[in-house]
Order: sequence, then structure tokens, then C-alpha cells
Amino acid sequence: MKLVVLYILAFTGGVFLAVQAGFNTQLGALAKHPVVAVVSTSIASAIFGSCFIFFTNKGEVSAQIVYEVPWYLWFVGGLFSMIGISLYFYTIPKLGISKMIALGLCGQLLFSLLAGKFGWLNLPIEPLTPRKLIGVGALITGIFLINSK
Repeated sequence: MKLVVLYILAFTGGVFLAVQAGFNTQLGALAKHPVVAVVSTSIASAIFGSCFIFFTNKGEVSAQIVYEVPWYLWFVGGLFSMIGISLYFYTIPKLGISKMIALGLCGQLLFSLLAGKFGWLNLPIEPLTPRKLIGVGALITGIFLINSK
């Protein structure tokens, strides 16, 4: 797949996550608890994901694979997702979506740079380059600009 298509898909994924955050913030506020929105999102994701697998016949999970994958990998992503998304839904009404997304992306970027540098979470090692550090500085500057009045 061409790199430009991958960039477009990644960008579109970010837009979809911001839209999802907006809708689920409304749900969490109306339900008076952000975790209710997370549960709703997780159930809906499971339903839509199952439909995708069923209709495309891709991504079948065999019983053998279920046993070969370490047990914690089936759950730990959901735990971090629930906590992270709950924090998003909790902070959006208080900060606004642009501030929350900017701060959330900063957290993701800084963690991903550290995880890549040290190979955390079994990820490929990626060196920290001056160019990446300049990019982080630009992002942090952008966050200050977004958060200033």
C-alpha cells in the first residue's frame, strides 16, 4: 500500500476518534458517568468489529491462537482503553475538545517516543533523532498556543 494512502488512513482514524470522543462525551454527560460511555463504546465496537469479521471473512481467530497468545494480552489493552477513554470523556467538558485532543496527542507522542527508543511493549527500537525532538518541541509549543487565550 502506498505511503500516501497510509497517511490518509491514519489522518482519517484521528478524525474518527475525535468525532467518537465528541459523541461519547455527550453520552457520558447525559448518563452522568464517563465510564458508561466507555462501556457503550466497547459493546458497540465489539458488535461492529464482529460484523466486519463476519462479512469480510478476514481475521478469523482459531482456538489454537487463543491459547498461544499470553492471557494478559486479551485484557490489558481493554484496561488501558477504558481508563484512557474515560479520562478523555471526563476532561472534554472541562477543557474543550481541542485542548483535550492536543494534550492527549502530546501524551501519546511522548510515550511513543520513549517506548520506541527503549523498545517497551515489545515494539521495534527507533532512535530519538534531532528531527523528532524538534517535532516534539513544535507540538508542545502548539499545545501552549492552543491552550492560551
